Amino acid sequence: MQFFGKTQFDFLSKRKFFLILSVIIMVTGLALTAILGLDYGIDFEGGTELAVQFESPVETDRIREGVASLGITGTEIKSFGGENQYIIRIKQSEHATKEIGEAINKAIPEVEMIVLKMDQIGPKIGAELRTRALLSIFVALAALLLYIAFRFEFAYGLGSVVAILHDIIATFSVALVLHKTGVVNMEIDQTFLAAMLTVIGYSINSTVIIFDRIRENYGGKMKGQDFITIANTSINETLSRTVITVSTTLMVLIVLLIFGGPVLRPFAVVMSLGVVFGVYSSIYISSAFVSWFMERRQAKAK
Repeated sequence: MQFFGKTQFDFLSKRKFFLILSVIIMVTGLALTAILGLDYGIDFEGGTELAVQFESPVETDRIREGVASLGITGTEIKSFGGENQYIIRIKQSEHATKEIGEAINKAIPEVEMIVLKMDQIGPKIGAELRTRALLSIFVALAALLLYIAFRFEFAYGLGSVVAILHDIIATFSVALVLHKTGVVNMEIDQTFLAAMLTVIGYSINSTVIIFDRIRENYGGKMKGQDFITIANTSINETLSRTVITVSTTLMVLIVLLIFGGPVLRPFAVVMSLGVVFGVYSSIYISSAFVSWFMERRQAKAK
């Protein structure tokens, strides 16, 4: 399906401008992270996990309001197991489990609540999980570098990793600002990590599509032409696919933003940001980087 006709946009003529813009975005993102600081969720900081059961159905917002009455924020509430059973995850707090139970009972006096079990997640375990989370991202980047380098060549792999780093920093910094300004509660937890890893996968997918078309044109119908022309043509030829994929993905994410509730909303926000930055980087970072590298190689060959 062709969303557009044959387009001839000169995407890479402004590649230096977008390179500078990308550097500014990355530096600003790192600076904001250093200035604003990070807010970790229960997974990476530690806290209390309660498994409770109510005698009849209750709304999760009412449970959250009960916990919030003690001044506790960032509560995770999920249904699990049987009917009317919930997991309540709370950050490290000076309030005892008994106080939390009393606060919930006060907010929902008409329904009796029973505590089924309670588990503590210590700060040491949270620190170990943070280390493993960072390691998982670095392993993913290394694996993608090897994959792209093997499928294409090393310059393509390096360009992909640079683009992914841009997407991670840009998405993370915008999400951090949204969290700090109170627009969306997005503490760094397992859901946030899952969204970031998904962003990496989505970003590399968009990049591979363009790289595959570049390789096809470079050794086929456009053989002998300068690499910038080949790259521009390849981006234009995959533009319809890019627009359709991004549009359908964003439609699903918008639905999650509206109806997903506080548990899924952070995932949807991070993914939406990642999709937008991923499309941008696949054109103006990875493709521009490979074009620069290949131009230098062509110049040396002459």
